[in-house]
Amino acid sequence: MSTSSDTSVQPGTALLQFLSSQRVWVASGLILLVLAVFDTEQAIESTVFASTALIGIAPFLIFSIAIAAYANATGADNLIAKAFVGAPAMMIIMGALAGGLSPFCSCGVIPLVAALLTMGVPLSAVMAFWLASPIMDPSMFFLTSGVLGFEFAVAKTFAAIGLGLFGGTVIHLLSRGGHLSDPLRDGVGNGGCGGAKMRAPKPVVWSFWVEKERRRTFAKVSLDTTLFLAKWLELAFILESLMLAWVPAETVTKALGGSGIGPILTATFVGVPAYLNGYAALPLVSGLIEQGMSLGAGLAFLVAGGVTSIPAAMAVWALAKPRVFALYIGFSLSGAFMAGLFYQLWTIV
Repeated sequence: MSTSSDTSVQPGTALLQFLSSQRVWVASGLILLVLAVFDTEQAIESTVFASTALIGIAPFLIFSIAIAAYANATGADNLIAKAFVGAPAMMIIMGALAGGLSPFCSCGVIPLVAALLTMGVPLSAVMAFWLASPIMDPSMFFLTSGVLGFEFAVAKTFAAIGLGLFGGTVIHLLSRGGHLSDPLRDGVGNGGCGGAKMRAPKPVVWSFWVEKERRRTFAKVSLDTTLFLAKWLELAFILESLMLAWVPAETVTKALGGSGIGPILTATFVGVPAYLNGYAALPLVSGLIEQGMSLGAGLAFLVAGGVTSIPAAMAVWALAKPRVFALYIGFSLSGAFMAGLFYQLWTIV
């Protein structure tokens, strides 16, 4: 006689798992549903606003998706391994450039950074890459151009690279004094797919369409990126519509408007808890700017929020010791403030 255990998933559990995996779509749907019940006119306005905004940035969205898919299908992200060779100063520069221009997301950076550190790459170069990576990538550049304008996208790119150079240089100076030896937590290895790319980079195949597996990669990344961007941007545009409708312009202008230091400092610290996602934050900042937020404060918000976002910050916390994490947060906030201040000065000159 044999017994068997029921390993099937209960309907209620399956539903909860599904809702959890689709929580961003669910959040958008619930917001519109609640609005439809209590404020039908606003529900219609928010739906039209979000749909119109998505259509408006569609060309930038399509181009950014194509870039992300092409980088993965061709293996162009393997080129990152070539950035970390040479003298320390050159590695810091290349690390900042690679972080600001490479197509890595916050999660994809984790195994790569672990591999770099465990292989003996100086913390200064890794920190430069670490700080710049969450702020900007090719896809983000084109979406930022579509939502906030080309000049703002360029400023954000310079902010990413500048923050990487700033953090990497300070870490280099501290390391020379012996203050940051052994930065990794105990037990952190060099595993992961990102680590493999660093240890044994594969050749780039620019004509990816000649290989079936690479065509599949292109299709999969295109679909995944489309769904990822669509769900976050839909939620962001709905929230932006509500912010424009319910938050008085004079309130935003009073707190974050003007050309002084105060609004930029406020935006730097507000960006830490208020930042949702790199893509979702763009429409929100656009709405705040329309309400009176200064451009410098907008840049400070995006930089501070991007570097201290949960995926980016958790990557540092999981791999590095607390003192390195504290430096990372310090660089993030001070760098965001300086970036916002410099950009504000640029806009009024």
